Parts: sequence; structure tokens; C-alpha cells
Amino acid sequence: MKTKNSTHKVLFLIVAFLLTTAYSCKEEKKSEEKKTTEIANEAPYFKLSLAQWSIHKMILQDKVDPYSFAEKAKNWGFSGLEYVSQLYPADLENNEYSEEAMATFVEKSNAEAKKHGMQNVLIMIDRQGNLAVSDDNERQAAVERHYKWVDAAAAMGCHAIRVNLAGSDVPEEWTKNSVDGLTKLSTYAKAKNINIIVENHGGLSSNGAMLAEVMELVNMDNCGNLPDFGNFCIRRNDPKDYGSGCADMYDIYKGVTELMPRAKAVSAKAHNFDADGNETEIDYVKMLQIVKDAGYTSYIGVEYEGNELNEEEGILATKELLLKAAAQLN
Repeated sequence: MKTKNSTHKVLFLIVAFLLTTAYSCKEEKKSEEKKTTEIANEAPYFKLSLAQWSIHKMILQDKVDPYSFAEKAKNWGFSGLEYVSQLYPADLENNEYSEEAMATFVEKSNAEAKKHGMQNVLIMIDRQGNLAVSDDNERQAAVERHYKWVDAAAAMGCHAIRVNLAGSDVPEEWTKNSVDGLTKLSTYAKAKNINIIVENHGGLSSNGAMLAEVMELVNMDNCGNLPDFGNFCIRRNDPKDYGSGCADMYDIYKGVTELMPRAKAVSAKAHNFDADGNETEIDYVKMLQIVKDAGYTSYIGVEYEGNELNEEEGILATKELLLKAAAQLN
């Protein structure tokens, strides 16, 4: 028969064991949480830039000054700026991109970037003509309309301008036209130390294999790609209606893999997020692993285009997702 003292001793040992186990588990949990926090706080393998298109509603609908771009990007935790040519209608489009208008754009943009300690990375060019159109004269005119943007990029300390390869829908013609247009524009840009980079941006440019082939045929050091995580719709159900849905979708992971060998910039597209903050249609960990495996370490630009969040919320959610995904890479 156990004595009262022995019973107390057993109870004491049990309590001591439970307390020790609980403390050990708590310390282990704290250690794991600390490790996770340290990983999340580590600098990613890339730098963060903001695509100005992420605030196009603010600018075009809410009439926010486009020259506030540098200040906003700085406040949101970015270090690089990716400008969009069509977001300066008052200074540029309304003045037909005159020499004076372009000089004003460059001067104001440089002043704001310097004021807020930001790096001008690139300019995305739209509405300046189709570089892959079949008409030789029209294509040449488009090439020449891009010259002023090459000059502007050089004056702003950017490394590149992003162009589109719209034009023919016939694969053989599109390839031939694209090679011609890009070779001519890249030749001009080479003397200015500016890269000409092509985004997968609809039509045949969203066929990763075909765009990669064009780059191989051009074969110039200052001509490359800007892989966008989400722009791989080759043909929409209704070409005149962007919201009509995609009739011919290229595999987004295959496409980014094919474009990374000549990538000189990368665009992290995002539309909608689930409850855990993940993009609903793009696996960011998988995408960033592809980018990392290609040896890319420069700027990745956040480009939020969703409707469920306002633009500031969407930008910050995309940035947070990028950093979270980067911490999970091999």
C-alpha cells in the first residue's frame, strides 16, 4: 500500500514532467516562429519596382497627378519606377508628344525620382504604332515613333523601354515583321545604351515559344524580354472586348520559362487573392522559382490589375505575396 508521501512524490513528478514538456514545446514554437520571421525579413534575391499601370485608375479616373508616382512608390516600399507612356495625357498625348512635351516629362520625372531617392528603371510604351505590322512603311514609321522614347529613357537613367509586338496574325509574317522592327529599333537604341524589351502582351507575342524564337533571330545584346506572369492570352473570345474571356491561353509557367533566358525585366501580375493572400490563378512560388533558376536578380515589377481591392491595397497585397513566396524558394 502506497504511503501519502509516495503519492505526493508521484504527483509532483507528473506535474514537473508536464510543465517541462509544455515549456519545451513553447520554446520550440517560439524558435520556429522566430526562424519564420527571420526568413520573411530576409532581403529577396530581386529588387522591387512598381509598374505605374498599377495606379492607372487613380490617374485616369480620380485625376491623381501622374508625377506623384515616385512619392507613392517610395511610401509603399519600392525602390524602382516603371513608367507608362499613356498615363501622361495632359503633357504628352494632348501635345502630340512634341519635343517640348517630352522634355517636360523627362525633367519632371527626374526631379521627382531624385527627390524621393528612387531609381528610374524603364518606360512602358503604348500607342506608338505596331512594330510587327506587315506594311513596310507603317512598320518603319512605328519604329521611328519609338526613337523619342529611347532618348527619354536614356535621359532618365532607365535601362530599357518596353515595347509591344502587335501586327500580323499570320505566324510567319509576324515573326518576319517582328525581327525587322526590333532589329531596327534596337540598332538605334544600342547607341544610347538602352535595351528594347518585349512583353508578352496579347496576340502572337503571348506565344512564349514564338517570342523566344524572335529574340534568337534578332540576336542583339540589347534586345530581350519582359515576361509577365499573367499576359498569356493569345486570342480572346471577342478581340474587341477585353473582358470577353480567353479563347486561346498559353501555359503561363511554360511561357515564363521560355522567355527568361533573355529577360531584362520581370512583371509580377496580380488580379485577385484568396483568404491566405495567394493569387487565385498564379502560383507565385512556382513562378519565382522559375525566375530564380534562370539566374535573374534584378527588378521585379509589381503590376496589380484587380478589381476586388483598391489599387493601393492591391499593390501592397502583391508586394507582400512576392516577399512571402520568395522566402519559400529552394
